[in-house]
Amino acid sequence: MAKETFPIELIVEILSWLPVKPLIRFRCVSKTWKSLISHPIMVKLHLQRSSKNPHVLLTFEDNNRNNDNCYSFAATCSIRRLLENPSSTVDDGCYQFNDKNHFVVGVCNGLVCLLNSLDRDDYEEYWVRFWNPATRTMSEDSPRLSLHWRKYKTGRNDWVCGYPRCGFGYDGLSDTYKVVIILSNVKLQRTEVRVHCVGDTRWRKTLTCPVFPFMEQLDGKFVGGTVNWLALHMSSSYYRWEDVNVNEIVIFSYDLNTQTYKYLLLPDGLSEVPHVEPILGVLKGCMCLSHEHRRTHFVVWQMMDFGVEKSWTQLLNVSYQHLQVHDFPSCPMIPLCMTENNDLFLLANNEGEEFVVYNRKDNRVQCTEVFKNGKFSFFSYDYVQSLAFPYPN
Repeated sequence: MAKETFPIELIVEILSWLPVKPLIRFRCVSKTWKSLISHPIMVKLHLQRSSKNPHVLLTFEDNNRNNDNCYSFAATCSIRRLLENPSSTVDDGCYQFNDKNHFVVGVCNGLVCLLNSLDRDDYEEYWVRFWNPATRTMSEDSPRLSLHWRKYKTGRNDWVCGYPRCGFGYDGLSDTYKVVIILSNVKLQRTEVRVHCVGDTRWRKTLTCPVFPFMEQLDGKFVGGTVNWLALHMSSSYYRWEDVNVNEIVIFSYDLNTQTYKYLLLPDGLSEVPHVEPILGVLKGCMCLSHEHRRTHFVVWQMMDFGVEKSWTQLLNVSYQHLQVHDFPSCPMIPLCMTENNDLFLLANNEGEEFVVYNRKDNRVQCTEVFKNGKFSFFSYDYVQSLAFPYPN
């Protein structure tokens, strides 16, 4: 009697609904199953299904170890568990980056991009690695981007030093993951964009434009095929925040496919310059802007339709007093996540080192919870578990 077999299409359909962990085990069943689960079509189909169960990836620092160093950590969390018990959830399954210089610059389709650097007397080097927390796989180092001060025949201070502006995203038209680094040359009065594609052998210069100042936030936010940073639309290299006009604050949006840029305007409701620089973020796939207002209120806007400036919608406008934040923070609070119906928000008060769960529906602070075990500086990224490879498949 012939052995009955299931159609391959049915097997793929069933497997695509499963979590990553059992799929990793099933790859050991046979060569056929390993090939099937690793196939690009399966990876993309599984990603579509996983996006219906969104998580967040939290990054934070920890100075409560048995040495003098401060290391970076990351934890993937379900939104439900995180809202129920923030600190305990973060304690579960933390990943410590072995190199304390690792800096998360973006998360896309379950892949995390980590930036590292090396500082020498006459040059700096930057490189990245790609990490899939669900499959526990990490790529090798990318090619290094070297900035040799003498090569550019400029002084060391002509390039804006420290960590550059860096972002990570997916170009759907070319089916490629890309890292973007932005460099500003003060002497030559130009801004350069360098791009590294996963699997490429070098960094490529894709854009040169007039120099202008970027704001302090380093990591670009990936939305709608673009990477975005807060910037100032002015013909200058430096700025003093107290001298900035509200109309000069814009979003620099770099298109990963066309390799072009444009400026996006902030909400019309932002009528005056906040006392501290605002923060750009992403909540549920939409770009958001967080800022304080007159030292008394915390405000969050969301761009409901990316690129459409009229679609900015105010999600939150709540007093610090109501949030039980008693001292005006020198940096905005960070919205880490929110529920599907936008009623519950988890906020991080990084200065006060506490979580705040706020119910927008009934205007109630459900709980405040102090960061535990020496953790501080929390930030979040939209995250889904996926089978995506951190290297060319």
